[in-house]
Amino acid sequence: MATKRFMTLPRHIMEGEKLHPEATGELSAILLQLSLAAKLISLEVNKAGLVEILGFTGDENVHGEKVKKLDIYAHEMLIKAMDHGGYFCVMASEEEEDIIHLPPHHKIGKYVLLFDPLDGSSNIDANISIGTIFSIYKRISPGNGPGTLQDCLQPGFQQVVAGYVVYGSSTMLVYTSGHGHGVHGFTLDPAFGEFLLSHDDIKIPNQGRIYSLNEGNYFTWPLGLKNYIKYLQSNLFDGKPYQARYVGSMVADIHRTLLYGGIFIYPGDKRNPKGKLRLMYECNPMAFIMEEAGGRATDGKKRILEIQPTGLHERTPVFIGSMKDVLLVEKYLREGQDRY
Repeated sequence: MATKRFMTLPRHIMEGEKLHPEATGELSAILLQLSLAAKLISLEVNKAGLVEILGFTGDENVHGEKVKKLDIYAHEMLIKAMDHGGYFCVMASEEEEDIIHLPPHHKIGKYVLLFDPLDGSSNIDANISIGTIFSIYKRISPGNGPGTLQDCLQPGFQQVVAGYVVYGSSTMLVYTSGHGHGVHGFTLDPAFGEFLLSHDDIKIPNQGRIYSLNEGNYFTWPLGLKNYIKYLQSNLFDGKPYQARYVGSMVADIHRTLLYGGIFIYPGDKRNPKGKLRLMYECNPMAFIMEEAGGRATDGKKRILEIQPTGLHERTPVFIGSMKDVLLVEKYLREGQDRY
């Protein structure tokens, strides 16, 4: 217990690095810089009700959504924290229409960073958990110059690190480097400002009794999804009825699903055939984490991590969670044959 209690994020990263003699230390440094940005964002989120930072800026982002002041703060903080270390060749944010080039006077690195600076920000004023999602790739464009759009539009299975930070009753950072290295969660101790290992090698249950989606959209869903939800509502799991839980903040809903099992769904429907969640900034990193924890993530037909993106802000339906739960909804979707 003592070892776990005092396993800090830097120590955990360094001990993991020792297992790979070929490691250059660059990914470790990146994670430490990301954790610093997360601490600073957490401070602002926690005092948001006390200072003039809440509310809208009056602007809209690339998706036509009104931008909250905290969105802009988180967006700018991540760029400032990550653009000068010499580790990245290009970055992209959900808040920016185009790729983000590194300042010309900074060293160009071999990695690519994609991030959603503040997921679930429509919930800020209601004091509901929100979060930051990040995804790291290796560059694929030739040369040592600035990165390109091509570097950002890689399928999710090529991620080298993915993670999220949830700002809730406590601030927690969860990340994985994939390839059997596990999913690890660190809770921020505000007493001395360090992330401590609180959830080691997270494994999602193979099946759960919680389903998470916006049932207000029921009449716009495909037939297969309607039948799946009817099945859950009329059956038991381990002698108990299934439970509906939906926060409306993907980070919060996925975090609960990862720990307790079950399924999170944001489907395509009559109004939005491709759903509303972004492949690059939300679905790919969460799918990478979920698969490493033993779960599954698909668009209803295809593995999320195998989708070849065609645009920075591409959207996709997503069915993500426990292995058995996702396989079952896929079965219902096949039987529904895309009918409404």
